[in-house]
Amino acid sequence: MLKHYENIMIITPILSDDQAKKTALEYENFLIQKNGKIVYQEHWGLKKLAYTIQKKQSGCYHLFEFLLNTNFVYDFELKLRQDERILRFIIVNLNKYGIEYAERRRNKLKKL
Repeated sequence: MLKHYENIMIITPILSDDQAKKTALEYENFLIQKNGKIVYQEHWGLKKLAYTIQKKQSGCYHLFEFLLNTNFVYDFELKLRQDERILRFIIVNLNKYGIEYAERRRNKLKKL
């Protein structure tokens, strides 16, 4: 059964913006390969971190909103943990209120 998830990852700032986008594209392809569906994604770019992570002061943020079978979420998480380019990540299972909020946020961004 497909469930609705949201993932935010922080990619190391050592990579250029194009390389960070290519890293995100690898994960997009991984999700598609596992029969997932990308609902929405957004590259937020380089942002200053609230605290240092691995002696880094900043990181490239990337947001994924996707549908994926629950069996493959662990595989996705394992792949993120093993990648040295990823400083931090979080995967959240969205309930109906989270999905509603994400839709409102997307619509608001479209209007801008």
